[in-house]
Amino acid sequence: MPTPSLIFDAHLDISMNAMEFNRDQRMSLEEIRRSELLSSDNQPHRARNTVCFPELRRGRIGVIVATQIARYSPKFHKLPGWRSPEQAWAQTQGQLAYYRAMEELGELKQLRTREELASHAQLWREADEETAARLPIGYLLSLEGADSILSWRHLEKARGDGLVALGPVHYGPGIYGHGTDSAGPLTAKGRELLREMERLGIILDVTHLCDESFEDALDHFQGPVWASHHNCRALANWNRQLSDSQIRRLIERGAVLGMAFDAIMMVHGWHYLQSKPSDFNLRIEKICEHIDHICQIAGNARHVGIGTDLDGGFGTEQTPKDLNSIADIASLQGLLTQRGYSQAEIDGVLSSNFLSFLDAQLP
Repeated sequence: MPTPSLIFDAHLDISMNAMEFNRDQRMSLEEIRRSELLSSDNQPHRARNTVCFPELRRGRIGVIVATQIARYSPKFHKLPGWRSPEQAWAQTQGQLAYYRAMEELGELKQLRTREELASHAQLWREADEETAARLPIGYLLSLEGADSILSWRHLEKARGDGLVALGPVHYGPGIYGHGTDSAGPLTAKGRELLREMERLGIILDVTHLCDESFEDALDHFQGPVWASHHNCRALANWNRQLSDSQIRRLIERGAVLGMAFDAIMMVHGWHYLQSKPSDFNLRIEKICEHIDHICQIAGNARHVGIGTDLDGGFGTEQTPKDLNSIADIASLQGLLTQRGYSQAEIDGVLSSNFLSFLDAQLP
């Protein structure tokens, strides 16, 4: 089965990996792993990364949504993060500076308009293997968790820097609402954030919103909505995943849902830092069940895409057994064919659904 000509990944923490894990994404997968064999931070994902620029190109992942992320964690907060929102803002600006540096080297190319997106996608579709190995990876900018937004002036600056999508929360409680493993509606400031996002034309990413904040957000936000990296609760029973009723609400809003390849988001009963992919005989094909589930609810294949979240603080210790590199997700081409999906539907899942969504939303 031939490799797809283009894959769109709606969620990659490229700058976090560079700035917090000290990974030079220009290096090969093997070089990064070898450089981390003696890492002193004892994180289980060290030397198990799946993402780097050469592997993105090898897998024809030519357009991505690249994140900025920095949580505010005040004194006695249970989750790691920055002690002030101002530090969080500074961290996101350092991450932005990394993206700019990679642009100067020709590794990345920021896409801000529908014309730029369409042109870059077509460039990848037409590129032969030799050309693709040298092409810049197109990226759209998103913010995962809004704790770093100090004021609406800062949000306007972020929009001016090309911010396309924003998720108000991450894990736990935040300034603007409640995220994964937390509970409660948006804060008053969170509702105001949604009004400012709507004014500026920023996509609402519902990923990580707890159930109450999810409902609150969709009730108060009338702009474009997507779920960049979210699987199905029916197949992975954790509040981090989307319930069937939430999936229906998103479909009604015309959203696209990006399938994530974190094992804890793929199967029932995964125990963090204890379970292994071999315990579940977990393979990439499992994500097809999540795709099928959403397509059955929607009645079509137009609301599913890819948002791998690979190297989002985990590595091959927490991915399917047959996923050694992000390039391996290209196997979905054959797996979905075997399940009876048409080529047009497969192209939609791998790139066109998110691309069409953005074509309708970008300036």
